[in-house]
Amino acid sequence: MTRRALLVSPTPEARAAEEELRARHDWVPLKEAEMVVALGGDGFMLQTLHGMLGRKQILPVFGMNLGTVGFLMNDWRLDDLEERLSAARPFTVSPLRMIAETIDGERVVSPAINEVSLLRETRQTAKLEVSLDGRIVVEELVCDGVLVATPAGSTAYNLSAQGPILPLGSSLLALTPISPFRPRRWRGALLPDTSSVQFRVLDARKRPVSAVADQQEVRDVSTVSVSIDRERPLTLLFDPDHALDDRITMEQFAI
Repeated sequence: MTRRALLVSPTPEARAAEEELRARHDWVPLKEAEMVVALGGDGFMLQTLHGMLGRKQILPVFGMNLGTVGFLMNDWRLDDLEERLSAARPFTVSPLRMIAETIDGERVVSPAINEVSLLRETRQTAKLEVSLDGRIVVEELVCDGVLVATPAGSTAYNLSAQGPILPLGSSLLALTPISPFRPRRWRGALLPDTSSVQFRVLDARKRPVSAVADQQEVRDVSTVSVSIDRERPLTLLFDPDHALDDRITMEQFAI
């Protein structure tokens, strides 16, 4: 039998489910595991996946939803766990790699599974120069912010910002402005996932901007580079009738 670790969100609902699962199944510490079962919501799944990126051996994760949306999770059910894990379909996702430099010269490297977003810090709009693979494509983007989203993250903040939904196997990234003022008609771009996107903050001290890689924020950035990190792929496990690619496709028909 595959050695499994159980990781649990601190919410009361997840803790109650943990008690039931621990009574029915055998579990091992994370350092001895070959697979992870995670109980919680999408935020806890992102936290778990970020934890995997810090390990020498990245383990597949089967999540069960005890949060709100649970887009990255399977349904919570107490019964038939063994059968579900045996039949689960693996989906591999590659995180983004953000390299941010602050106006004081600090350099921060951080992964992002959903998106990297740049956001204005004050009431003044951000002014950003946008480059693609070293070539300037937008000389001055005046906006509340801008983000780069993966297919797995395209239904999260990206969708709320009117960005496109990307099929999981599309090999694309979404570059989506947030409340753009100029250029007025620019609504973003679809990019090959081999692209490297660079942002330079114009007038960074007067119009400060923060960069956020999923849940990690870096304030007062001057430049940010975003690209896919193919060296640390992550594997999510889904029930055959609850697969992530199907869910992303069906989101395009949600009314």
